[in-house]
Amino acid sequence: MSAIKLTIDGTEVEVAPGTTILEAARRLGRDIPTFCYDSELPPNGACRICLVEVENARTLVASCVAPAGSGMVIHTESERVIRARREVLTLLVANHPLDCITCEKTGECKLQDYCYRYGVADSNYGGEVKKLDYDDTNAFFLRDMNKCILCGICVGKCQDVIGAGAIDFARRGFTSNVAPPFEDPIEDSTCIFCGLCMDSCPVGALIPKYSFSKGRPWQVEKTRSVCPYCSVGCNIYLHVKDNEVIGVTPVEENPVNRGHLCARGKFGWDYLQSGDRLTSPLVKSNGVFIEVSWEEALGFIADSIEEIMERYGSDAIMGLCSPKTTNEESYLFQKLIRFLGTNNVDSYTRHCHAPAVDGMMKAFGSAAMTNSIEELASTGAVFVIAADPYVSHPIISYRVREAVRKGAKLIVADPDPIGLTDIAHHHLTLRDGSAVALVNGIANAIIEEGLQDQLFIDRRTEGYDAFRAAVAEYTPRYTAEVTGISEEDLRSAARAYAGAGSAAIISTVGMDYSAGNGGLVLALANLALLTGNLGKESAGLYLPYGENNLQGASDMGALPAVLTGYQPVKEKSVRVKFARAWGTDISDQEGLSAADVFEGGAGDKIKAMLILDENPVTCVGGEDEETACYLAGLDFLVVQDIFMTETAALADVVLPAAAFAEQQGTYTNTERRVQLTRPAVKPPGDAFPGWAIIAELAGWLGFDWAYDGAGDVFDEMASLTPQYAGMSYERLAQGSLQWPCPTGEHPGTAYLYEGRFSRGLGLFSVVEQEKLKVSEAAGTKKDALVHHACQCQSDSMNKRSVVRNFYRTVGR
Repeated sequence: MSAIKLTIDGTEVEVAPGTTILEAARRLGRDIPTFCYDSELPPNGACRICLVEVENARTLVASCVAPAGSGMVIHTESERVIRARREVLTLLVANHPLDCITCEKTGECKLQDYCYRYGVADSNYGGEVKKLDYDDTNAFFLRDMNKCILCGICVGKCQDVIGAGAIDFARRGFTSNVAPPFEDPIEDSTCIFCGLCMDSCPVGALIPKYSFSKGRPWQVEKTRSVCPYCSVGCNIYLHVKDNEVIGVTPVEENPVNRGHLCARGKFGWDYLQSGDRLTSPLVKSNGVFIEVSWEEALGFIADSIEEIMERYGSDAIMGLCSPKTTNEESYLFQKLIRFLGTNNVDSYTRHCHAPAVDGMMKAFGSAAMTNSIEELASTGAVFVIAADPYVSHPIISYRVREAVRKGAKLIVADPDPIGLTDIAHHHLTLRDGSAVALVNGIANAIIEEGLQDQLFIDRRTEGYDAFRAAVAEYTPRYTAEVTGISEEDLRSAARAYAGAGSAAIISTVGMDYSAGNGGLVLALANLALLTGNLGKESAGLYLPYGENNLQGASDMGALPAVLTGYQPVKEKSVRVKFARAWGTDISDQEGLSAADVFEGGAGDKIKAMLILDENPVTCVGGEDEETACYLAGLDFLVVQDIFMTETAALADVVLPAAAFAEQQGTYTNTERRVQLTRPAVKPPGDAFPGWAIIAELAGWLGFDWAYDGAGDVFDEMASLTPQYAGMSYERLAQGSLQWPCPTGEHPGTAYLYEGRFSRGLGLFSVVEQEKLKVSEAAGTKKDALVHHACQCQSDSMNKRSVVRNFYRTVGR
């Protein structure tokens, strides 16, 4: 269809058919006021503040719902329009508290701004005003519905975008208000406290508790940062006044979260001001910690490490890195361990993700998530199995909901209802332990009905014949017997997934922990290969990690067998490359992993351990006495953290580190997106950024490192890491980049495997249900939930403690 030409305030503009007058006006920079309009929601034209005058039209029209028409001549600020807007504002003010002097929203209130703009000081309409109860029952925000103007944005966000369904319009006429069911307190509703209603509210009806009376908007400095919780890596603004973070709002203009957050990101930052933060280096003397200077602490560490190396050799040292630290910290930490002559460096929580890593490495040659989170919103079908992203990675669930609103088919495979079941087209309530059989059965149905992408299979894969022969046994009838899913439902789900132009699979990492070979991951990889849903947009395999920088820690070489960018220590050319850059030889022996030491019987080989912001004593959700005893028995233990954790309490030396809001650095989220975080406040006491502590310790150990800032560390890392070679702080300051990004001109890679897999051809694997013990597979869901508890993500049912209970564990 041809473009539409119309004139707005004397300026001609050309727009596509279906564009509203409001959208056309905004394209010209015209500021038409709105209350009820939100680009994420269907327009409803309820508030009438966006009225404009269209020549020859009988009445004023609501610009947010009126489509632009060819030849239209529109006036957005005519005398008639201004009179109408004043009348709308006068009616609103008649039933709205005019306590603007003390209102928390002053300076950011649309109603206040528009009244000022159009000269409305009060209302000449008398009569009764609403007197609703003040809701102060929840831990996170205040609800004063007397200030609500019934724009409906919060309702739309809660119902459609988030899916919580905690609020809706209640009553009728003058008594109308927004409330939870039965007008109960919000605490007793299905609210998940994501804060999106509060961020979207145009007036002062919803106010965060923590920042109440702590500063006006114009007194607050906003610093852009990255949420430190899950691996989605939401962009946030930290609101700072007097060196204190007093609030958080989401960044709208970014491709990761697009103005959305969950409860953790919105409210889980008050630990930054905790009085329990570590502020000075501590050395244990006669079982008691005493405060010492940095010189004393680092000198003692250096002397102790050198003494142990002299007695036992370099391989008696181990470094345990956290998947929550910045890339710069992780890079320098693994570099320090390797400068000591060993490759004994690992991330303790990595073993939870090993099945997924192993499975993707085998199938594709790389272990990274294949596609971008944003692409989920445009996919044709989504298959969610052994996962509940609504709990573990809420932003991902929001994108799934968006896809469904656009027409995508949603398949959920889980024995129980999950957060997306209410919008699922197919809910496959499989028996515990039968996930592999279900996936193989879907593959069988796809092949039987000829829905596979044979061209993709022939050109880009290998091992198909063996795979096809193996899944031939998983007929719909047999699969129904094993899984409890009817043949009809199985075939219907198979058609929905294979029949979409693009389809995505979402599954929780750690789900297959008991089955060390990553069986379910391989089965899902088979399904994606079978249908050609790899190497293209809005398709792929989504296995989101838990911790915010697990991808980055792995990329940085905090692993016992590889250096940065997964370059094997066994390869001589790799060791030579790093030796030339670093000025030291690299051991050719793969190091011990955390699993080797804590679970595999190799613990006796380690005499000293350096732990960077990790708490292995409680990593799996409860205190591990065996781990605690092992760490207490080491000859020497150093812990760097922001709190005195259970692990730090066992250490000989504890070093106080800066939290995420107190240092510059980068994080790499689960979609391979590298993002820059900036310091918003100063660290407490004598705490320092982690990278600076590591670099200073290296100097005490006799290593000549020179870095002027975190940017220098990143530049060195990027020069050695092909996937990051085209990145720099200068580029990242302009926007995030997804690896691989090989050159300074490369835009980054939104999705992997276009044209070629990392291993060349994608590999089909034979995965049999009987190879997974039913008892192990039955524990799949529990394992995943334990994993989420470790990363502080499984407590969303307990609203008051969702943020606070575990903040010490994940709150860097």
